[in-house]
Amino acid sequence: MLPAERDFYLTQSVHSDPGTSDKLAELPDGPDELALLVRHLLIHREEAGRFGCALPESRYRSEAETRYIDDILEIVLRLDDAPLTAPRRPLDRFAGTCRDFALLHCALLRHTGTPARVRCGYATYFAPGFHDDHWVTEYVHPERGWVLSDPQFVPDSRIETAYELDFDPVDVPRDSFLVAGEGWRRCRTGEADPKTFGVSVLGLMGMWMVRANVVRDLAALNRAEVLPWDAWGVGDGGSRSSEPGEAELAVLDAAAEVTTEADFERVRAMYQSTPSLRVPETITSYQSYDGECEVRLRSEGPGA
Repeated sequence: MLPAERDFYLTQSVHSDPGTSDKLAELPDGPDELALLVRHLLIHREEAGRFGCALPESRYRSEAETRYIDDILEIVLRLDDAPLTAPRRPLDRFAGTCRDFALLHCALLRHTGTPARVRCGYATYFAPGFHDDHWVTEYVHPERGWVLSDPQFVPDSRIETAYELDFDPVDVPRDSFLVAGEGWRRCRTGEADPKTFGVSVLGLMGMWMVRANVVRDLAALNRAEVLPWDAWGVGDGGSRSSEPGEAELAVLDAAAEVTTEADFERVRAMYQSTPSLRVPETITSYQSYDGECEVRLRSEGPGA
């Protein structure tokens, strides 16, 4: 890994910056230990039933709209002001999505000296024969290079209905999680059916979802870790029936190739030189409960 790439993925983004260091005292620094810590700070808003509890409707609807890790940690400490390393009841954890698990893990890895980034793609371990929209962490192992980790699926002693995986969630096999660009390539070549890509429990599927995730994954590789329902540029079809034109398809094909290979210089060059791929100051957010809205993001600064 070149020093520029290492430095880039050690640097917090505007989304991952955890804020003041006093709340981050005495953290572990191993990727596995940090993944377990994340599991104890967050709960997916759809999995409360697995813990034998129910989230208040207001929290279920609102917390997952929180974009920035410093705000997420503020909510965690508001629910329980114990140190972040202290055990928490399920309802005293931030109620978010897979993106929040991945981003918090990424933030803590960067904070403790491990280069890390968030990846947007599709997991095959939710429903048989289906590629579910999912976000995971990717971090640098000193001997193996980039490794995928899914802190959402780290075993939790409080969970009543455990997840059953045939692999270690802190070492996700590449054939169990496809980055969005690989999913796009398989669908474009006919190797995979677009109807097997989406959110199985919601019945949402198709190329329009893969298209948006290719753009989100390129953004995440460039430290712009947006929400899973944010859209802009060539990733925003405006509707599920909208079809990209030839010029847009060419851009998406190129972005898919670059993100699948994840060559740092090409990832940066494509993002910086292609306005329809780069996250703008204001994006469209298709929120789960409040509908479509325009959101102005915090400034990334000159190093973005």
